[in-house]
Amino acid sequence: MPEPLAWQLATVTAIRPETDRVKTVTLKLPAWRPHRAGQHYDVRLTAEDGYQAQRSYSIASPPTRNGEIDLGVERIEDGEVSLYFHDVLVEVDLLEVRGPIGGYFVWEPGLGGPILLVAGGSGVVPLMAILRERLTTGDRTHVTLLYSSRTLEDVIYRDELDRVGSDGDGVRVAHALTREQPTGWSGYGRRIDKPMLSDMLDGLGSDPLAYICGPTLLVEAAASGLTDLGLPPARVRTERFGPTT
Repeated sequence: MPEPLAWQLATVTAIRPETDRVKTVTLKLPAWRPHRAGQHYDVRLTAEDGYQAQRSYSIASPPTRNGEIDLGVERIEDGEVSLYFHDVLVEVDLLEVRGPIGGYFVWEPGLGGPILLVAGGSGVVPLMAILRERLTTGDRTHVTLLYSSRTLEDVIYRDELDRVGSDGDGVRVAHALTREQPTGWSGYGRRIDKPMLSDMLDGLGSDPLAYICGPTLLVEAAASGLTDLGLPPARVRTERFGPTT
């Protein structure tokens, strides 16, 4: 049985806003170890009175980046840890972390494809690590990302997704805006449903490998929709977290 991962003190080297509610926090790790796209780190905060709060945050950066990781953190108004990230944390601060963690919801070039990625809200963070890993390794696996957000302003990594979805390199990006759509919007204007998933499967070939991440209701609906459309359950990997969209 492997030894449990040890806690270590990571240094915050950068904090970058992605949307009004999501930040990317870059951590330099003294005991860095390569991760797999889709894994996460645990973060532990300890108050002066000894009270501890612990949360898990997905890694957004590709495994090919040495010595540091990017974590995607969404602001949760009643959250003990996320509010600390958004309102208190500054560069050069130290954070107690352990990881990488997770062996099921992961992808690497050797697993092949094609790949269907389905995200809701901050569920796009680990899927972004998959897209970035594909790019940095020169892999040419065909990928389709279906990303559900409340509004266009809530789309995390929006500029980067626009680039990778338009460079003709085998990545298709489709957006579904559930609450508000701008004038002239050409994407979907509803929650993810079976007809939408059927559209995404077109052109991916037979039995793509699907990764679904986001709020529980979205994940369950997407997983059920894909299996109803004939995708074998063994080809569907799910990860649930975050507030309901």
